[in-house]
Amino acid sequence: MQSYKKEFIEFMVECQVLKFGEFVLKSGRNSPFFMNAGAYVTGEQLTKLGEYYARAIHHHYGDDFDVMFGPAYKGIPLCVAATMAYSKLYGKEIRYCSNRKEAKDHGDTGILLGSKLRDGDKVVIIEDVTTSGKSMEETVPIIRAQAKIEVKGLIVSLNRMERGKGEKSALEEIKELYGFDANAIVTMEDVVEYLYNKPYKGKIYINDEMKAAIDRYYAQYGVR
Repeated sequence: MQSYKKEFIEFMVECQVLKFGEFVLKSGRNSPFFMNAGAYVTGEQLTKLGEYYARAIHHHYGDDFDVMFGPAYKGIPLCVAATMAYSKLYGKEIRYCSNRKEAKDHGDTGILLGSKLRDGDKVVIIEDVTTSGKSMEETVPIIRAQAKIEVKGLIVSLNRMERGKGEKSALEEIKELYGFDANAIVTMEDVVEYLYNKPYKGKIYINDEMKAAIDRYYAQYGVR
């Protein structure tokens, strides 16, 4: 496992973004773990988060893209932070773009925030986590309606590694449905491998009981 992935797992736990317990997801599933990117709230946290995204984007997609797109609402700060970090780490200016939930009819009109999309733009989409792929149903038509763009891929912070609407993972379904790549900074497999019965700052987050709960969850919802 790359060092930045280990650091990112610790970072999620430290910021209380990744939690273990009992949670009901938007999908209705009862999950023993939950990730909430809205818990990144300080300047230092967002700076580090942007750097992790930038490193993962560079690893998977290189420099051959022009725009980072962050879907409203959680994708907006992720996109801004990652765009700034990419410029700092790799010396390439990438434009940021996000959408509004409703189009604005005065001043800076339209559905987009930040840079407008142009014909020929290559776009990387940034999200926090994708469980069912539903957000892409809204996002992809919006950006493809703005200009003749190419979506290079999607990057999320955590791949939950569970089934989407069918028997495949949400990220695999996105690849098949929209024709672009989908990757994550880390997977839940990485998280379990790194944290299982290993203390972080004196606390064990995935003990035998939690590991058994995660295994049961994946027996029901995991990708075969």
